[in-house]
Amino acid sequence: MIISLLVDGGAMTPGPAIAQKLGPLGIDIGKVISEVNKATASFKGIQVPVEINVDTSKKTFTIKVSTPPVAGLLKKELNLEKGAGDHKNSQVANIAIEQVISVAKAKLPEMLEKDLKAAVKTVVGSCVSLGILIESKPAKEVAIEVAEGIYDKEIKSGKTEVSPEKKKALDSFFKDYKSKQEAKLKKAEEEKAAAEAAAATTATATPAAEAKTTDAKAPAGKAPEAKKADAKAPAKKK
Repeated sequence: MIISLLVDGGAMTPGPAIAQKLGPLGIDIGKVISEVNKATASFKGIQVPVEINVDTSKKTFTIKVSTPPVAGLLKKELNLEKGAGDHKNSQVANIAIEQVISVAKAKLPEMLEKDLKAAVKTVVGSCVSLGILIESKPAKEVAIEVAEGIYDKEIKSGKTEVSPEKKKALDSFFKDYKSKQEAKLKKAEEEKAAAEAAAATTATATPAAEAKTTDAKAPAGKAPEAKKADAKAPAKKK
């Protein structure tokens, strides 16, 4: 019997879900967890797909570890906890094409893609959704460049090493980029807050203005009518 799990690399722990799946099979859950953690130790900090093949008659098991999803590999490569919440307006990192190729090579054996260039395109697509710049450019722009063959030389050679000089340049660019990005987002938030405050002020003032208008239109008292009625009343006989 094959049990499929998605575990935290090197940090699988016992719990109700694990006990529910493995308990009825009669195998040592503590031993399974220990073996899984050893097999996934290199993927610490990201979730890893694991298959546990259990021989219920012999009460033995084997473990098969798959590579994490592309997004997880990119986060590990860049030491990211999470991607951008709004990838259209926010970027969280700057990656080299060599690092993209490295992730593509690691994931290729399990991909539907037939060659490394196709795998690179998939990784670039994940960079778009996570909010990751590639070569100091928007990932969408790089996707077009990959399709046009701009990076064919690096892809064909399978280059995965980034020179210290290039890494320093990428980091320097992103530091400046992030500073400008934060200033832009702060300005947008301030403008939004100001607009909301203005709207709230207008909403508060409107009822008062409406009340004033209503009072101005209110009918006059009945005193003039009473006076008119008195004038029509017959005079008393002396």
